[in-house]
Amino acid sequence: MYNRIIPDQNTLRKAYEGYALVRSLIARDMETTLEEKLKFLSSRPIVKGRVKEFESYYKKYIQLLQKDPCCSQSLGITDVIGIRIVCPFFEDIILVEKCLQANFEVVEVERKGSNYSFKEFGYESIHLLIKIPEVLVKNRGDCGLEVAEIQIRTILQDAWAEVEHELVYKAAFTPFDEPMKRKLAALNASLSLADTIFQEVRTYQRRLNGELEKRRASFFKKIEASIDIPLFTHEKPNKFPQNHRKEPPGDGLSLAIASQDAPESNSIDELLLTALYAHNEHRFTEAIILYTAILNLEPHNTIASLIYKHRGMANFARSQYDDAIEDFTRSLALDCASYKALYFRGIVKTVLQQYLDAIEDFTLSLKINPYQAFCYYRRGQAYYHLDDLPQALADCEAALALEPDSEPMGRFRKLLLNKLNR
Repeated sequence: MYNRIIPDQNTLRKAYEGYALVRSLIARDMETTLEEKLKFLSSRPIVKGRVKEFESYYKKYIQLLQKDPCCSQSLGITDVIGIRIVCPFFEDIILVEKCLQANFEVVEVERKGSNYSFKEFGYESIHLLIKIPEVLVKNRGDCGLEVAEIQIRTILQDAWAEVEHELVYKAAFTPFDEPMKRKLAALNASLSLADTIFQEVRTYQRRLNGELEKRRASFFKKIEASIDIPLFTHEKPNKFPQNHRKEPPGDGLSLAIASQDAPESNSIDELLLTALYAHNEHRFTEAIILYTAILNLEPHNTIASLIYKHRGMANFARSQYDDAIEDFTRSLALDCASYKALYFRGIVKTVLQQYLDAIEDFTLSLKINPYQAFCYYRRGQAYYHLDDLPQALADCEAALALEPDSEPMGRFRKLLLNKLNR
């Protein structure tokens, strides 16, 4: 039988609190270090450090003595200095863990809650024990500890942990009846499902934004080829034949398919992402079919306005200029504040050398949003083709005020000044 040693609380408190200041400083230093290391994450996880209060430490120490009377004070109590990293999304947790593995000496990794069944309740969390960096000990002094605990959770996991800590852990509460157990399990499952859905939405959003960025780049490249190159090479712009088809329908698809309803299994989000993939791969006819399928689902006006803009850009890419103008006009009819639809329609009219109409569209666009550098730039080009050089220069100056480092705007200003000084 073990000879039980009864700890003297006052002696323990004095020894424990003797390190309080140093431990607090080290916890703060670790918090700052982690924030700096995690700056690469756009989601900016929240880093919260704390030092365990003596009462919590003593309670845990007594619990350990009950299990093992020969237990030393430090054995098993590894979270005296604790850092919590709270992430918005699941995928951030993986990146944070990799960052910690790369920048600290990790002693142990524990994945709490990973073994729970769907009937059980309890928060999930990744706990890492890391060795306290020597540089911090040198700067702050001995803290009587070798390791600190870092917990990585999502926001919802953290919310669950906080509530569970108050309701279950602090109160030493274990529900006995099945209805209460089921309620807690259902609540935990709901939070886990919400985390999963948030991650799915973020993944979709990232893919969508990536495809939108590719589509914008392709669209602007077409504009430069159609408008800027002739301007700066002093060539007379070619009159583009309206509705001249450059891209033959591919994959056996026909525009007649576009009049059919979209498959019921396809959501607007799925159709839009598929359409953007096709658009960015220059499969413009297929993209137009998919955009039209979305419109056939009769979405809300705001969504329909956006889809008409996408379809107009695809028609512009195919050199179907009348169709593009019609789509941008429909977009504007559904959303009268759509300055981009006006700007895009002005671009098409510029390509068609309908400069007065283009100027009108650019002017209306600027009335809605007067902070569009490229809209001033394009309107200035239209004035240039109408030989109104002073107005062209005024627009160019306005564009450069908003985008002073723009190389094409600077070249245009130089061109205008040379002509005005002749």
